[in-house]
Amino acid sequence: MSVIETPRLLLRQVVEADLTALHAIQALPDATRWLYWEPRTLEEVRANLALRRSDPAVVHRGIVVRATGELIGDIGLHLGEQVHRGAELGYILHRDHHGHGYATEAGRAILALAFGELDLHRVCARLEPRNTASARVLQRLGLRREALLIENEWVKGEWQSEAIYAILASEWRA
Repeated sequence: MSVIETPRLLLRQVVEADLTALHAIQALPDATRWLYWEPRTLEEVRANLALRRSDPAVVHRGIVVRATGELIGDIGLHLGEQVHRGAELGYILHRDHHGHGYATEAGRAILALAFGELDLHRVCARLEPRNTASARVLQRLGLRREALLIENEWVKGEWQSEAIYAILASEWRA
């Protein structure tokens, strides 16, 4: 897959030279607050990048600001079984770039890929409902909340809930 261009962003393959920028994002406690993992070391970021690059069920792109060339986050799809034609959407942005619409812009581009070239039927996203900023991004992208699982997982020393959002290809096209 080639580079995806939006008005302000480039979504491109993440390369080894991006490790420092990815680490700057993934090492922040507030960036990983609602994720399953703790802030990562540089070596953990390197290992995770290698895993994503080698997994054929992962579509992973760095989010780069076109005007500056700065990598500000990443976004991806974790593809499910081919027969179901589904995927889970995930993204993370550096806190300095929150509130500018970058996650929504990148999300639209990834959903266009999902329902276009990849010919998926459904894309979902899972998040802790207290992550209201991410929930707003999903809603702006047209995903609807389908489920709320109350205190269903023990994460980082507490019971956390899980909201599940989704959108179908037919809804995206409408």
